[in-house]
Amino acid sequence: MECIDFVFYICSVLINQYTMIRIENLSFAYSGDMVLDNISTAFEPGRIYGLLGANGVGKSTLFKLLCGLLTTKHGTISIDGYNPGDRKPAFLSKIYYVPEDFEGPDVAINAYAKGIAPFYPNFDKALLDKLLSDFEIDPKRKFTKLSLGQRKRAILAIALALRTEYLFLDEPTNGLDIPSKADFRRMVAAAMDENRTIIISTHQVRDVENLLDHIMILSKRAVLLDKGVSEIQSEYSFNISVSAPEDALYVEPGLGGCCSISPNTTGDESRINIELLFNYINSKR
Repeated sequence: MECIDFVFYICSVLINQYTMIRIENLSFAYSGDMVLDNISTAFEPGRIYGLLGANGVGKSTLFKLLCGLLTTKHGTISIDGYNPGDRKPAFLSKIYYVPEDFEGPDVAINAYAKGIAPFYPNFDKALLDKLLSDFEIDPKRKFTKLSLGQRKRAILAIALALRTEYLFLDEPTNGLDIPSKADFRRMVAAAMDENRTIIISTHQVRDVENLLDHIMILSKRAVLLDKGVSEIQSEYSFNISVSAPEDALYVEPGLGGCCSISPNTTGDESRINIELLFNYINSKR
C-alpha cells in the first residue's frame, strides 16, 4: 500500500510540473528597447493573479508572449508543457486572451461564440446565455453596434463561458460601469475552480482586489513582488490611523488620517491596500 501511495505521489508531482505556466529567464525587446529583462516566475492552477505595473513595463507584452502572439528569443515559456510560440491547436484550446481594446467583428455575439466554440472543448453555452443575460446584452446584436462597455461585457461573458484552463484579461474593467464591475467580480469568482488560472492585468486595482489570490508587480525590467495574498498579509500590516505607527515602513496621507504599511508583528491578517502596497514596493527600487 505504501508503494502504491508513493507511485501516486510521484505521478502527481510529475503532472503538476506540467499543468502550470513556467517562465524562466525571459527577456524581450522591441527594436533594442528592453521591456522584459531576465524574468522568471510561475503561475499555478486554481489561482487568480493580479499583474500590476506602470504603463510600458511589459504587462501586455507578457500576455502576448504567453499566447504565442510574440515569440521569445531569450528564455523560455512553458504552459502545460507546450511552447506558446508553436501555436499548436491543443495548446490554443487551453487559453483565451481578452485585450484591453477589443473591437469585435461585424457579426452577432451568438454567431461569434458559435464560430469559435468548436475550438474550445469546455465551452458552456448555458453559462454564456446566463452571463449575457446577467450583463443585459442581447446575443443577437453585432459587436459593431455595441458601446465600448457593452462590447467589453460581451467578450468577458464569452471568455468565461469558454472555460479554458488559462484566461488572460488585460484591463477587463475598463469601460464597465459600477454595477457591471460588481457583476464581473461575481462572475469571475463563480467561474474559478482548482484547474483554472486567471491572470488579470489592471490599473483599476480596487475593481479586482477582493478576487486576487496572488500579486505580481512588474517594473520596467524586473519583478518587484511575486507573492500570494496570504503571504503578504502575514508579512505586512495595513493600517489607517490618525498618526503613522512608529514602525511604519511606508506612509501616505488619507481621508481618515494616515494610510500605512508596517511589519506584521501580531500575526493578525489585515485587508491589503493594493494601491498602497504598489506604491511602497515601487518606492524601494
